[in-house]
Amino acid sequence: MRIDIITVLPELLESPLSHSIVKRAQDKSLVDIHIHNLRDYAVGKHRRVDDYAFGFGAGMVMQIEPIDRVISKLKAERNYDEVIFTTPDGEQFDQPMANRLSMAENLIILCGHYKGVDYRVREHLITKEISIGDYVLTGGELPAAIITDAVIRLIPGAIGDEQSALSDSFQDNLLAPPVYTRPAEYKGWRVPEIFLSGHERKIHEWEMQQALERTKKLRPNLLNEK
Repeated sequence: MRIDIITVLPELLESPLSHSIVKRAQDKSLVDIHIHNLRDYAVGKHRRVDDYAFGFGAGMVMQIEPIDRVISKLKAERNYDEVIFTTPDGEQFDQPMANRLSMAENLIILCGHYKGVDYRVREHLITKEISIGDYVLTGGELPAAIITDAVIRLIPGAIGDEQSALSDSFQDNLLAPPVYTRPAEYKGWRVPEIFLSGHERKIHEWEMQQALERTKKLRPNLLNEK
């Protein structure tokens, strides 16, 4: 997989994409991540990528020209499954979407910034708009890092134990059950006795029951989506 991220603040992406599972996936050549500074595609000595909005609205708007230049350059070099724009009013990002995107070969992610982007970008250049929640951030770099992380960890070989990813919360519209590790007792706090029984089937049944109960309590809306 190849992921190209377009941003006006590449520094914000350096740390999240240079550690842990994402770094190991890159080291294994499972994914190539390329960060493009949008200002490199702007004209003029000041390399401006934004301008005032038409009308009377406050805030600056990302211009279409540099965005079109970088996307056109990338698409001339290879085919892309999706050209994604990170925006608060996009489709809500969730685990099923991460699963689908993990099967793509090439992705472009355009990080929103300022007041927004010239709407012609969304009309003509973007194939998918994604939001990570109903709130507004300074820019789309953190959402892009979140999307990238969630997608990469699903690529076969990215995680040592692939079953671990398949048992994550939201994979089956259920929250994950409680997990415990050694010691079995600490300060008088004991792990549930079922884990000490060694009975695999009963442990799985207990975990499923706990997952259902936690979902009913914390995220009942997920059960309505099944």
